[in-house]
Amino acid sequence: MAEAPVRIPVKAVPGASRDQIVGLLGGRLKIKVAAPPEGGKANAAICAVVAAALGIKARQVQVVAGHGSAEKVLEVLGMEAAEVSRRLGL
Repeated sequence: MAEAPVRIPVKAVPGASRDQIVGLLGGRLKIKVAAPPEGGKANAAICAVVAAALGIKARQVQVVAGHGSAEKVLEVLGMEAAEVSRRLGL
């Protein structure tokens, strides 16, 4: 049986000086990316940052809600929730 996708609420900050996971902010994971919030560039960068932190492929992380908003929900495929939490320090 396949693992259920893990959902992560995110506060996105596009246009930052560098890509980084800042930490928890009000129950959401705050992520800064240098990419601008246009044409899906920031969303792709956020997925790539989270995937790198988890040690998985970028295509295993996707935005499932809040595509045009700073408040987003990411979905991680192929990992257990406990492992996602451990690797992201949640």
